[in-house]
Amino acid sequence: MDDSGEPVRLREKAYVSFTEHLLARDFHPGQFVSQRQLVAMTGMPLGAIREVVPRLEAEGLVKTVPQRGIQIAHIDINLIREAFQFRVFMEKEAIALFCVTASDEVLAKLRHEHEETLEKALKDGETPELELQAQAIDWSLHDTIIDALGNQIISKAYRINAIKMRLINQERFRITGRVIPVMREHLAVIAAIESREPQKAMDAIAEHINNARNLALKV
Repeated sequence: MDDSGEPVRLREKAYVSFTEHLLARDFHPGQFVSQRQLVAMTGMPLGAIREVVPRLEAEGLVKTVPQRGIQIAHIDINLIREAFQFRVFMEKEAIALFCVTASDEVLAKLRHEHEETLEKALKDGETPELELQAQAIDWSLHDTIIDALGNQIISKAYRINAIKMRLINQERFRITGRVIPVMREHLAVIAAIESREPQKAMDAIAEHINNARNLALKV
């Protein structure tokens, strides 16, 4: 079957549905599931599930275990170290270019949404709604820096790692109770970008990512 038309659309829908359920914690790290269970969970046909499993396995999101089924990836020390190392390598290079090419308007928007969120947290305290907003702003900053490269290969690889990072976040260091320090760290990164000095920006993003890695490894 060629890579065009309905089969490809079904595989992509199956992939998106699986990752949405994974991030919604409908599956748990280390859990075993069958292809039939994935069909029931995602609402996708068995053929699409069978075809998407090798992709999920290649991306490290699942592992096929003979006689037992499909195992959801464990959140272990190796995964944490590798996922964060990937981020450091990618984001340091990306931010070096971003701090030179990003428009003043883009940087002003990034600063405004971070300062506004920080002000709300300081004034009214953290609420579930504010935490969700802060988490979205957190991910958006990093995605913006990566996507500014205009390189689809890098953006796609980064998105795969981002799924693992979100799983790590859920298990190890949620933003709950940490909106203020996260927004302050991001504002330090934004200030470094605003300096238009690549090395300063690279140092700032590396410090931010390493702080998050250390929190994840402490648990």
